[in-house]
Amino acid sequence: MSGARGRRRGGGGGHGGGHEGPDERWMASYMDMVTVLMCMFIVLYAMSSVDQDKYDALRASLATGFGTQETQTVDASKGVIVPEELLDKSGEGFTELHAKSALREHAALDKLQADIEQALDKVGLDGAATFTIDERGLTVGLVSSDTFFEPNSTRLSTKARRALSAIGRVVAPDSRDLSIEGHADYRRPGGAFPTNWELSASRATGVLRYLVEASGVGSTRVQSVGFGSSRPIAKGSSYQALAQNRRVDIVVLSDADEATRALLPKIEKLQQAEH
Repeated sequence: MSGARGRRRGGGGGHGGGHEGPDERWMASYMDMVTVLMCMFIVLYAMSSVDQDKYDALRASLATGFGTQETQTVDASKGVIVPEELLDKSGEGFTELHAKSALREHAALDKLQADIEQALDKVGLDGAATFTIDERGLTVGLVSSDTFFEPNSTRLSTKARRALSAIGRVVAPDSRDLSIEGHADYRRPGGAFPTNWELSASRATGVLRYLVEASGVGSTRVQSVGFGSSRPIAKGSSYQALAQNRRVDIVVLSDADEATRALLPKIEKLQQAEH
């Protein structure tokens, strides 16, 4: 019986029954960790040399795919800072992108205005024009038309030709379209013009022809229109009011999208408040 017990011990606990060795399951976890680290370093390397435009496009695409709104951090030293007053709080659909675009467009129009003012100042005509930036673009007002045209005539005065030459030198290289708009006061004109419609339209056309023929403005980017007395900018019948309403406006039309242009008056108001 003792021999039988010995054989059972030998068969179950002896070294001849198969040696399993140390547990090697940890190697699977180790290899997984190495693989993850390798992938991470590959991604880091790729990000260090990625094209920034492609990266931004990929990031925006991923954000859209996951249904999230991407936020942007703007470097104040390089980017465009959007005033809080321009951010959409009324559901009108204005985005931060529109606000930044409007700020850039307003800055471009403001620069154009400064260049025209400087050009007029050089020929001794400082204050000969008024300036307004709104959703249409930059309006250069030639007020009063009596100083730019002979009475009840479309003939340009010497002062008008000097002013238009100065303005033309600035707007001719610009790519934006121009609208030349004639206006009159409510009094009936005399001479060859039966109504203010003909007088205002003819004066606008006279300004257009001078800008195209003498100042080099492209004929395909300019138009003229006469509004008669339908759009006064001053009320009353005083000499000052009538003079302000007898005018020709040179409108540099903004080529930005509608949402961007709608923000231009807000920016103009904010800048005027700062000054």
